[in-house]
Amino acid sequence: MSEKRRRRRALKRAQINEIRQRLRDWYTRFMGRTLLDMERDQLAGVLTTVFGYHAIQVGCLLGDDLLALTRITHRVVMDPDPTENICTQVYAYPDALPVMSDSVDLVILPHTLEFERMPHEILREADRVLIPEGHVVILGFNPWSFWGLRRLFTLWRQQPGPPWCGHFLSMTRTKDWLALLGFDVIHCSQFFYRPPIQHEPTMRRLRFMEKLGARFWPRFGGAYLLVARKRVVALTPIKPRWRPRRALVGDLAEPTAHRVHDG
Repeated sequence: MSEKRRRRRALKRAQINEIRQRLRDWYTRFMGRTLLDMERDQLAGVLTTVFGYHAIQVGCLLGDDLLALTRITHRVVMDPDPTENICTQVYAYPDALPVMSDSVDLVILPHTLEFERMPHEILREADRVLIPEGHVVILGFNPWSFWGLRRLFTLWRQQPGPPWCGHFLSMTRTKDWLALLGFDVIHCSQFFYRPPIQHEPTMRRLRFMEKLGARFWPRFGGAYLLVARKRVVALTPIKPRWRPRRALVGDLAEPTAHRVHDG
């Protein structure tokens, strides 16, 4: 394990909360706003097809507008940072949600995995709270993209800011974790093929790269969206036994009593 990864795993909760606060600040800048608009467009195409009674969003970006895209009426935003009141309704750790098992229809993880110590445990917790046929929606940064290259160059600094300080997880790795938990991936897409540049005029001139990237290098988008459905475990029916089972040991004959006659 690399030294950078060890330091990331050793982060305390207060440090992770500070990183997520700085990520929210990043989303208020031009590049963050542009990414958020594209993420909303991607989510709008899939969340309108998800139905149910309860939905939770684990991690807050700028507001609860991600949950507002779904038709589910009972919506709750959960975040571990008690100092932020942007959209959080329940304060909870992502890997220990105060939710009953098999009770939620939809879980949204908006860049939640990249900034936590054990992202696979968060997926395991999502699996616990979801009902069979429930959906998990994941937004992530793609390490195999211009964004991933920018992250590698930025990591040479001592304390890079978010999102570059996060641990970008590839779509393939996330799919593998979901498959191990018993999920079926039903939708995946990548987007934002332009380099991550804060200069607004340059970003506007490079807008043509979105169509080119989606056509010629679709796997190298800066961000991705995954939608997975919790698989229903099929129970194998046990056929009834119509014939009585034979005894493992047959009836034992009673011992013969010997009477001793006095001679």
